[in-house]
Amino acid sequence: MTYIWTGLIFSAAAATEIGGSYAFWAWLKLEKSALLIVPGLISLGIFAILLSRVDSAFAGRTFAAYGGVYIVASLVWLVAVEGKFPDRWDLLGGFICIVGASVIIFGPRPT
Repeated sequence: MTYIWTGLIFSAAAATEIGGSYAFWAWLKLEKSALLIVPGLISLGIFAILLSRVDSAFAGRTFAAYGGVYIVASLVWLVAVEGKFPDRWDLLGGFICIVGASVIIFGPRPT
């Protein structure tokens, strides 16, 4: 159950981090309303709270493992929100990252 919970938290954290960051991207790069800063900041705050809920003794290990999940979630965002399909290098890089994140998350730890 811990692995499922961790996966759900990482997925929600990725969605809130990417959504919050995209709000700033839309404001600064796409010339959308500066009012997007408000939901962007709220989303980024939720992200930080979510990531702190992962059952791990070390923040650095949690952040490292989350990084791989974030990269893959960003590629999903690329398709779902921006309508651009990742190229083979994006997909290969995403695969490598999720394998690395899995090693960090699921690797045996001495007790």
